[in-house]
Amino acid sequence: MAGSWDESHELGSQSDDSFQFERQHIEPIYDAFICPLSKQIMKDPVSIENGQTFEREAIEKWFNECRENNRKLVCPLTLKELKTTDMNPSIALRNTIEEWSARNEAVQLDMARKSLTPGCPEIDTLRALRFVQYICQKNSRRIIRNADLIPMIVDMLKSSSRRVRCRALETLRIVVEDDDDNKEIMAEGDNVRTIVKFLSHEQSKEREEAVSLLYELSKSESLCEKIGSVNGAILILVGMTSSKSENLLTVEKADKTLENLEKNENNVRQMAENGRLQPLLTLILEGSPEIKLSMASYLGELALSNDVKVFVARTVGSSLINLMKSGNVQSREAALKALNQVSSCDPSAKVLVEEGILSPLVKDLFAGPNQLPMRLKEISATILANIVASDCDFDSIPVGPNHQTLVSEEIIHNLLYLISNTGPAIECKLLQVLVGLTSSPVTLISVVSAIKSSGAINSLVQFIEAPQQDLRLAAIKLLQNLSPNMGQELASSLRGSAGQLDGLIKIIAENIVSSEEQAVAVGLLADLPERDMGLTRQMLDEGAFEMVIARIKMIRQGEPRRSRFVTPYLEGLVRVLLRITFVLQNEPKAVSLCRDHDLAGLFTELLANSLDNVQMVSAFALENLSLESKNLTKLPDGVNIEQGVAVLMEAEGIKPILDILLEKRTENLGRRAVWVVERLLRTEDIAYEVSGDPNVSTALVDAFQHGDYHTRQTAERALKHVDKIPNFSGIFPNA
Repeated sequence: MAGSWDESHELGSQSDDSFQFERQHIEPIYDAFICPLSKQIMKDPVSIENGQTFEREAIEKWFNECRENNRKLVCPLTLKELKTTDMNPSIALRNTIEEWSARNEAVQLDMARKSLTPGCPEIDTLRALRFVQYICQKNSRRIIRNADLIPMIVDMLKSSSRRVRCRALETLRIVVEDDDDNKEIMAEGDNVRTIVKFLSHEQSKEREEAVSLLYELSKSESLCEKIGSVNGAILILVGMTSSKSENLLTVEKADKTLENLEKNENNVRQMAENGRLQPLLTLILEGSPEIKLSMASYLGELALSNDVKVFVARTVGSSLINLMKSGNVQSREAALKALNQVSSCDPSAKVLVEEGILSPLVKDLFAGPNQLPMRLKEISATILANIVASDCDFDSIPVGPNHQTLVSEEIIHNLLYLISNTGPAIECKLLQVLVGLTSSPVTLISVVSAIKSSGAINSLVQFIEAPQQDLRLAAIKLLQNLSPNMGQELASSLRGSAGQLDGLIKIIAENIVSSEEQAVAVGLLADLPERDMGLTRQMLDEGAFEMVIARIKMIRQGEPRRSRFVTPYLEGLVRVLLRITFVLQNEPKAVSLCRDHDLAGLFTELLANSLDNVQMVSAFALENLSLESKNLTKLPDGVNIEQGVAVLMEAEGIKPILDILLEKRTENLGRRAVWVVERLLRTEDIAYEVSGDPNVSTALVDAFQHGDYHTRQTAERALKHVDKIPNFSGIFPNA
């Protein structure tokens, strides 16, 4: 008679936790139960020609080896030659073994139940779990279910022993494999939530076992919803699929689990929210009309990175455009919201243009209110505004039945009509469309021509007074884009009695910290024709220049430097202030303002500013002021001008001007610097001091050689002051 059954024979497990039940056997293992070849209890015993009994699989293997090795067919026990390989089932022995196994397994099952309770020694619990695995591998999972062992195994997940927790996860996976009834039991209570918690466990082995178990559970459609409903489950699984620290098997199982979870729409939404977007896009491409509508709606609610927007546009852009063209209002709304989200970056907008979005979009905008609700027209206008911000050839892409483009006169006229006859939200977006179209020199001219032919400039200027800030900002941006080609029309419109100039000045002055709206507003005012006397006089009357001077001084003192718009704001303010220097000959109020606020001193200080544009405009202003120096300067009696210049030189007051000359930042700024330096060098002491600086001489020589005609003449005079070029005026008095 052989010894009692040892689990290591069946499962190949380690001896430290092998489940030995010999003391629990009702009766011992008989020798007749053991196959002489496999040394294991037989499941399908058969007798051969000489009456010896073996496990069918073992004796078949023996016979095959004899044939393959060209050996005589012999009995493995007696080694006597056999004439045939015929085998006869030993039915009586098989029944006896099965009855014996059932009696002993019942006892062992009872022992396992007692070992799967809190407080049992770790080794007993591990052996009990291994026994459960053994039972399952015998295709007896029903026994485990009927014995109510599954809840007990789940309780072992709360054990303080890491080995027990890992073995319990492994056992549950084996218990639920290909058994829907056992999976349903796992769906009860907080079982799934408990398993999900192991996904974020610090021990990699427990994470691996938890993922493998969830993969098995996710094969059940009802459990897919349960797993997805656990907060964080899908997020963690998605994270695992992109993790570089997990082993490949865990990553693969996490990915397969997510593939199973895609059967549930809510899970697909969660995956999309957490960065796994492909399942949602697949449903938009291949789902039923209802599912396409649902997924497109959700896509419109997601926050997407720019790279993802491009991917979405390439994957489902065409499908969304087709959905937008459908007759169902709900489908159109869902598609428009998704397209609004996707179109908000230049590369994805270009993809949508390639997919043909422009024509149906323009058609929607110009459709009657019965064909498309106003709220959807607003979304259409937003998408169009997004798209025109991209760098596309809008003058060559047809959008109408007669091959019109976005910049065709008829299309622009229709846009202008909508701007004047819809609500603020749509007006703002349509103005942004025109801002985009006028930002490109290629399409600007066509838009300008259409606006001129429509006579809409006065209507556009009126939006400066709009109460909605975004509407005002869009309008001012558009007007600034138009100003190089419609400056005189804009100036005339602003000079009107409607008060738009006053509104523009209020915007420029309203905040302490400069805003985008202020920067754009002052930029518009600076772009208007600088020699328009009427506009400048009106600005003088409204105190605009005093406000500009105060804001420039405030910025120089560093008060609003927190704003990222301070640079364009300051540049615009200085350019606006430049206007006053063009009317000095004809406007006494301008002369008084320049003298009272010492604009010459202010512009001289601005020469030291680090911004090229500020320096260039300041140099230009000083040039204009110098032409009216007699009117601007009222010296008290006894003032020694030469001594004042000497003091300025000793205090290095001319250094900022010389620095600009040496830095040569821009051609225009360099030309102004040469002009100012030449006038300074007319003072002999300054000329003598500067003549020793080779860098100044080199800069003047460079201007003399490479400047335009007037700059070369000015540089020549400057070089004569420092004796670098002979002055022949004394030799040739008539020269």
